[in-house]
Amino acid sequence: MTINTTVAPLQGVRVLELGNYIAAPTAGRMLADFGAEVIKVERPRTGDELRNWRLYAGDTSMLYRTINRNKKSVVIDLRTEEGRQLVLELAAASDIVLENFRPGTLEKWGLGPEVLNEANPDLILTRISAFGQTGPMASRPGFAAVAEAFGGFRELVGDPDRPPVRVGVSIGDTIAGLYAAFGSVMALFEREIKRGKTPIPLTHRMMDIALNEAMLSVTESLIPDHTAFGIKRQRTGGRMEGIAPSNAYLCLDGSIVVAGNGDGIFKRYMDVIGRPDLGNDPGLQTNADRWERRDELDAAIGEWTRHLTTKEALAALDAAGVPAGPIYTAADIVADEQYAARNMIQRFDVSTGEETVSNVAFPGVIPVIDGQSLPIRNLGPDLGADTKDVLERVLGKTAEQAEALIVKMEMETV
Repeated sequence: MTINTTVAPLQGVRVLELGNYIAAPTAGRMLADFGAEVIKVERPRTGDELRNWRLYAGDTSMLYRTINRNKKSVVIDLRTEEGRQLVLELAAASDIVLENFRPGTLEKWGLGPEVLNEANPDLILTRISAFGQTGPMASRPGFAAVAEAFGGFRELVGDPDRPPVRVGVSIGDTIAGLYAAFGSVMALFEREIKRGKTPIPLTHRMMDIALNEAMLSVTESLIPDHTAFGIKRQRTGGRMEGIAPSNAYLCLDGSIVVAGNGDGIFKRYMDVIGRPDLGNDPGLQTNADRWERRDELDAAIGEWTRHLTTKEALAALDAAGVPAGPIYTAADIVADEQYAARNMIQRFDVSTGEETVSNVAFPGVIPVIDGQSLPIRNLGPDLGADTKDVLERVLGKTAEQAEALIVKMEMETV
């Protein structure tokens, strides 16, 4: 599948991805989705640990195929002098370097910011870590689960009478990856508009993304409400603090989510459920009043939904202009006409390393341009699939030199 160059705004940008797991690879995936050439460096033999996460068959997981789509895989051993030299050569030919190692790791390998900057004075270095590159906790390791708790996010998730829970995806890594992609493009934009005018110091070309700070950033007014009014937010389960009625409700055949908390929507909502008395109640005309009586409202709504199928309930709510929707499973998503209309579900035959699985669905590219998701050019590549091509095309090695390097790296890891 070839990329449509009319909707590839990052075509011509080269990214060197030194990251593992989810955070930096998510940033790389976003840049690759929109045309950047992302060269993913993986360790010999095992590659990125993500290849084995949620591995149900073969040697490469669908998780890896998803997060590393549209990239190239190159095998280089950063523990060797030769490997470090190859990375420096690739950095010299790149616009952006992404990494999410523990702070100090690149420096220990002789690939710190100053060394990379010497190889390429225009290079953008985007660094993701648990707690950032500075501060008293900078050197501490930590995965997203720890950062979600440290950033105040985990305390808000779950029911008030139970311990905090995590959401079903690696939300901390993903959000940090989004910030990393944004920071990379922001730095790239500044570099381009100032090219030939004002030199940009190395410190301004380094994007420092901390997982805990990324999670703190999505807690909305948690901190201002506490410091201004002494408010301690509580876990509210399916509700949103201070907003009512907005919750999930059981139907005969499943559940739906209804967000009927707007002042203008509330009366229509109560009419739909056959409770105009609540819609006209003077004590329920503001959101603050409704929040105080949230249990009463949820009980009334739940009594209505439990006698209907999800389809019947959603049809009635839609007719009245009340925002509502089903709680989709993966099976629902791949069958949905809205996702299909925007090319947001794309199918491929996928090798697991042992067999080929046909017609596997993958989520599309966001944001949408020109009405439909851009096509996924390729799924996460096999380990080292592009090593020879990158050594020859990007670094100018001859075929014989590339082959010799590959053989040497393979021998060194046996």
